Amino acid sequence: MITVAEKKTRDTPQILLLSVIVSLFWFCQYVYIPYQTIYLSGIGCEPTLIGIVTGAYGFTQMVMRLPLGVTSDRYGRQRFFIILGIFSAGTASLFRIFLPNEYGFFLGNLFSGFASATWISFMILFFSHFQENHLQKASGLIVGANNLGIFLGFSAGTLLYRHFGMNLLCILSAAAALPALFLSLFIIEPSHEGQAPPVRDLLKICTDRRLILFSLLALIQQGVQISTSMSFTAQAAQARGADSTQIGLCSVIYIITAVLSSYFAASKAAHKLGPSFWIPVILACLTIYCLLIPNLPNIEWFYPAQILSGLSTGILFSFCTSEAMKNIPKETKSTAMGFYQSVYAAGMTLLPIVTGALTSVFGLRNAFYSLAGLTAVGLDGAIVYYCNRRGA
Repeated sequence: MITVAEKKTRDTPQILLLSVIVSLFWFCQYVYIPYQTIYLSGIGCEPTLIGIVTGAYGFTQMVMRLPLGVTSDRYGRQRFFIILGIFSAGTASLFRIFLPNEYGFFLGNLFSGFASATWISFMILFFSHFQENHLQKASGLIVGANNLGIFLGFSAGTLLYRHFGMNLLCILSAAAALPALFLSLFIIEPSHEGQAPPVRDLLKICTDRRLILFSLLALIQQGVQISTSMSFTAQAAQARGADSTQIGLCSVIYIITAVLSSYFAASKAAHKLGPSFWIPVILACLTIYCLLIPNLPNIEWFYPAQILSGLSTGILFSFCTSEAMKNIPKETKSTAMGFYQSVYAAGMTLLPIVTGALTSVFGLRNAFYSLAGLTAVGLDGAIVYYCNRRGA
């Protein structure tokens, strides 16, 4: 029988190793993101086409995540999928380097989406190094490592894009995959014990009401995030006269907030108030953000507004993840995570496309108002859920 102290000694190096790999992986995935919309707009792409290119990233995730989750539960090959995901992330930027137009970015985003679909394996393997009652801490830590990688990518983009352009950012993206691939060779995967459940039994977990609710809340958070902070907020800032450095600074402020709030979500202080407080409060912050962005008078107002979006990525997403996975049996965790991530990937696919279409027809302000309305629906759903639980 392994004691808690022995488990901690054994698991800590792997936790640190996975954290570094996660940060490199998400640097690779996001170093070019703050300027993707600006770049595509600059080469003549219409908002609807930009939305389709952006949504391609979520499409592959939506299609692949549940099958990858089921496969992981059946065969327990998390390390294999991690390596495959890193390789796909690096390959994606090769398309952007050698085909620097909407077609290259569309293909690149499909590959990046497949890479992000393997995020299931990163999370399940990371969670396996923590006790079951420390799930929220584990979730906060891995989302923190995720956001740290994005922060480093956004910072590099802010410093380099103005002088060197998109091509260098894509080269850095492809290059970051190399050390991540090397480090992944040192991952130690726990043995896959016991008889794997049949696929039919695994898929039954997808009817769990708690899992469905928090998957839908994550759909709203992730979909709104990629439609605003990761894309059309840059256009709103550009319309106020922002240059590439100022747009990059908006992204850096957003992701710094996301990194700090992710680690806060893993703390005891966050646990004291719990998800029933944080999820509705941060959904309210995200609603306000969507209402504010199209009405801000100049770029200086964008900087503090980005904090509201960053809180949703750090705190809201961390708590939705742990709430969705709570009470899920160990043998079906990958399938449940696959379902959870497939649902929010649908938001990452559809909302940027809808936002682009609404922007083309009704203007950016009304597109952001529509996102605010959707977020408000999620806020109402969260309030009703937690009020019913208190009354039960």
